[in-house]
Amino acid sequence: MVEFNLLFTAGVLLLLLAGAGALALRYKQSVIPAYIIVGILIGPYAPSLGGISLTLIDSPDIVRLLADLGVVLLLFFVGLELSLEQLFTNRIRFLRAGAVDIGISLPLGIALGLAFGFTWLEAGFIALIVFNSSTVIIAKSLIDLGWIVDPESQAILGVIVIEDILTALGFALLSVFLVGGTDASTVVLSIGQSILFLLLLLGAAYYGAGILERLFGVGSTEIFVIGVLGVGAIVAGAGLMVGVSEAVAAFLVGTAFGRTRHTDRIERLIAPTRDLFAAMFFFVIGLQTNPALLMATLGFVLVAVVVTTSGQLVSGFFAGRAYGLDRHRSVRVGCALAPRGEFSLVIAAFLVTAGTTSALRETIPAFTVGYVLLTSIIGTVLMRNADRLSTTLIRSLFRQ
Repeated sequence: MVEFNLLFTAGVLLLLLAGAGALALRYKQSVIPAYIIVGILIGPYAPSLGGISLTLIDSPDIVRLLADLGVVLLLFFVGLELSLEQLFTNRIRFLRAGAVDIGISLPLGIALGLAFGFTWLEAGFIALIVFNSSTVIIAKSLIDLGWIVDPESQAILGVIVIEDILTALGFALLSVFLVGGTDASTVVLSIGQSILFLLLLLGAAYYGAGILERLFGVGSTEIFVIGVLGVGAIVAGAGLMVGVSEAVAAFLVGTAFGRTRHTDRIERLIAPTRDLFAAMFFFVIGLQTNPALLMATLGFVLVAVVVTTSGQLVSGFFAGRAYGLDRHRSVRVGCALAPRGEFSLVIAAFLVTAGTTSALRETIPAFTVGYVLLTSIIGTVLMRNADRLSTTLIRSLFRQ
């Protein structure tokens, strides 16, 4: 059998992604599910054709760094488009929208876990997995659809930030119960470090725009691009070291650059790099998806997808209304919050090694992979068709 070298493998991978993306666009669909499916078809769990395995890449590690940079750049660009001043000004509206989302979506996940016979601790982890919307998938879709400059994008991102904070706290607390409650001081210290880092980064983003303005006023395009990527990556990496999501850290770096005059230059020069690395992130999700595990928990996955997606449409709609949006834009909020992704997979990976029961070690991680895959596809399809869905729902429910 011929063994391909790394360069040849990279070429095949890029051509497959390009072909799958072009096919998705041809039928006016999001490219995200296409990239994920390519990952499944050529990853370590790929099917065989005529007795020959289709596996081209047997480990996500080979493209992991590119995928991580994709996360950083996607959230960096979201931060670039948002005004930090508006975020502070609208904080009460964000909290109101976040409270509505939490009040509906989180109890739904706990009820789902208990209904399927899981313990309270297991149901708690399931609730976090099905509660947290995917920042990366949503950010990519907001940019692709051009919603990023619309008012609903602020409501969506505000709810996501609140979800991330609550999920991080809930994850830390449940982890304490999982390990027997013997390491509570470490968890409290970890949470304190994360909050301090976020406060420092928020202050730097707000007051440091002038420094960035001067530092990046260079004529060389090459130095400019390398420098911007370097700042985004190093801050995101520092966030990970103290327990803060790299996505949140990159988002705040983006808001800092968004307060400078370099915004247009960044968008012109770095957007193509962002799209390349983002494709790698979604491809890696596919690489990690084992179709066999998906089939083992398929019934639970399907019920969870139907229940939580319906619940998310309702909670997102009322969250949008609580933020002050009209009905059409509120339907967009509900559709946008449907995909689950990176945080759910992080929790599942933790349970594989730290789980104390077979449900925690095997069933819930397998469920998570299938659940994330389906909601990522359904969520992007919902966003693509949000306006059509909005018109139908509003006409049916409100007789307009």
